[in-house]
Amino acid sequence: MELVRNKEKVAAFRERAKELVSKMTLQEKVDQTLHTAPAIPRLGVKAYNWWNEALHGVARAGIATVFPQAIGLAATFDEDFLEEIADAIATEGRAKFNMQQQHGDTDIYKGLTFWSPNVNIFRDPRWGRGHETYGEDPYLSGRLGTRFIWGLQGHDENYMKSAACAKHYAVHSGPEDVRHSFNAIATKQDMYETYLPAFKACVQEGLVEAIMGAYNRTNGEPCCGSVELLQKILRAEWGFEGHVVSDCWAIKDFHEGHFVTSTPVESVSMAMNNGCDLNCGNLFHYLKQAVEEGRVSEERLDEALVNLFTARMKLGVFDEKGKNPYDDITYDEVDSPAMRALNLKAALKSVVLLKNDGILPLDKSKLKTIGVIGPNANSRAALVGNYEGTSSRYITVLEGIQDYVGDDVRVLTSEGCHLYMPKTSNLALENNRLSEVQEICKLSDIVIACMGLDATLEGEEGDTGNEYGSGDKPNLDLPGLQQDILEEIIKSGKPTILVLLTGSAMAINFADEHAAAVLQGWYPGAQGGKAIAKILFGENSPEGKLPVTFYRSLDELPDFTDYNMKGRTYRYMTGDALYPFGYGLSYTDFAFEDVKALEENVTADGVNISLTVRNNGKIAAAETVQAYVKVCREGAPNFQLKGIKKVYLEAGEAKEVKIYLPKQAFGLFNEDGKLEIKKGEVCVYIGGQAPNRRSEELTGRKVTELRLAVLEDY
Repeated sequence: MELVRNKEKVAAFRERAKELVSKMTLQEKVDQTLHTAPAIPRLGVKAYNWWNEALHGVARAGIATVFPQAIGLAATFDEDFLEEIADAIATEGRAKFNMQQQHGDTDIYKGLTFWSPNVNIFRDPRWGRGHETYGEDPYLSGRLGTRFIWGLQGHDENYMKSAACAKHYAVHSGPEDVRHSFNAIATKQDMYETYLPAFKACVQEGLVEAIMGAYNRTNGEPCCGSVELLQKILRAEWGFEGHVVSDCWAIKDFHEGHFVTSTPVESVSMAMNNGCDLNCGNLFHYLKQAVEEGRVSEERLDEALVNLFTARMKLGVFDEKGKNPYDDITYDEVDSPAMRALNLKAALKSVVLLKNDGILPLDKSKLKTIGVIGPNANSRAALVGNYEGTSSRYITVLEGIQDYVGDDVRVLTSEGCHLYMPKTSNLALENNRLSEVQEICKLSDIVIACMGLDATLEGEEGDTGNEYGSGDKPNLDLPGLQQDILEEIIKSGKPTILVLLTGSAMAINFADEHAAAVLQGWYPGAQGGKAIAKILFGENSPEGKLPVTFYRSLDELPDFTDYNMKGRTYRYMTGDALYPFGYGLSYTDFAFEDVKALEENVTADGVNISLTVRNNGKIAAAETVQAYVKVCREGAPNFQLKGIKKVYLEAGEAKEVKIYLPKQAFGLFNEDGKLEIKKGEVCVYIGGQAPNRRSEELTGRKVTELRLAVLEDY
């Protein structure tokens, strides 16, 4: 499928925007470059607030569907489904916007310009905002980001349903506490091999309307005023035609944090002259002075405004009501039964089964009492992550289990411990829930331990309330007394299932060794507890795959501030992971049969792979076919993901699957950031996991290896 836009219509919008801008005074122009753009009644321009969020649902503006956090959506490995989710978000966004417009409500979080998706690379598990991303792999991030954009923006050739924004461009993934002054140093090779591909896909294939710059500097230049990033790469190299917005209050970092300028006027001049069109914040007020002093030409200011008003015209807000197909979306669409059903489906698809000694799925007819213990057992905060909306109902893991078993099974529960403090009450002694935990374990047939984090412990600098690194994790351990409580549960001798609710990888080595099963639930959305219960009791088979590597310890990783990719992620690491990228178990067994390349060698047209996937088990389930490519030459990275295909199979059913690998999938970037597809041997690996020793050890199966040759340099 391809996204099609009517170029003549866009050109007409640009001409209308130019005509509108030509009638504005300098002060009116400057005012329109702020995210709080005021009305210009004499020109028929309504007030508009550009700032809105839709990372995993319409955020911060009242009731909306709260889907699983982005990292959970990434675990679906399902690009078609990501578009379906984003389309639903855009539907709710339009429904809310249409209602708000009727009531004259133009406040923040009330527009159609959604600052999502976040396609930064989750290069280090300590980064607090990693759960906003699609994981550590540039190919997966690019595919999911592109399809999320298609869903948000829609397929109408004349109008956008809403406007997406790929962020934070570029080379941005912590540390959070120094982001306003930090200089991320990345080689050209790492830039083009890791940090830029997802953004390029969002621009060239996704046709994303907006790009948001990052807070940090990249190789010395502040991202929101970077000649290299905004002019040379984004506009000239990739042909981006939308608008660029700064991260919020990032322009003042130019002189307050990065010290590349000395005054606000110098900072706004640098940002505007180098390609930033819109200021999230208020510093662009100084543009009037900058123009009057000759630091910024009025022509460049006009260009920025044309970009901005063209975006608003693409949304249809300057045309009479009913002219675009999205004006008739009503508020009835918000939080509808269909939306709740889709949200449950999303949660079911995102859960990853990391370990199962055979205890799962549970048979409730064989259980009398279940213990549900842990600070995330009945936590709403652990369902939602950050940049979230407000659900009309939340179903925690405890509530999901209680609802599922009804009166048939007794459910005993304890918080176990505080999420990260040594006690649950200020007046109590430390570990004040220990006796309750011990008694529940004694009385229970099995124990479900609900541990992990929430967005108060991992998140954005300024948003989190933790005592750590402004949202970043200090280590990969369970915080507070959680590890002690988990060990106490295991010590009881009762079969223990760990349900981990986090937005990032944890070093759960003890659980891997001692728990009977481990489920990674991420931040599974408002329906998360219901989905996890359905999976625990076998109504649905888990189908998620890890979009990040779970390491055994921080000792395996370089320094957090080092942006060199050597030793990071599955593509460059040398050791064995605790749980590898691309890994996830099922309740059924899949076979990959008749795997073959339809061409003998890699040509200019790439290679087509054909195979049959068979469900040899007794229940319906889904599998992700993963295609990895390894270029067999010295200094090359490990195998890299280059193709994904989700397959749904009834018990005993088989389906033929085809995966196309373009010639670019067999290329590597050189030190100058140029893609080289060189003559020589390449390996393609096809299966339901990555082609490494640890995945084989965990699943008991191997992937199929195909050896091909690239016959000439491209």
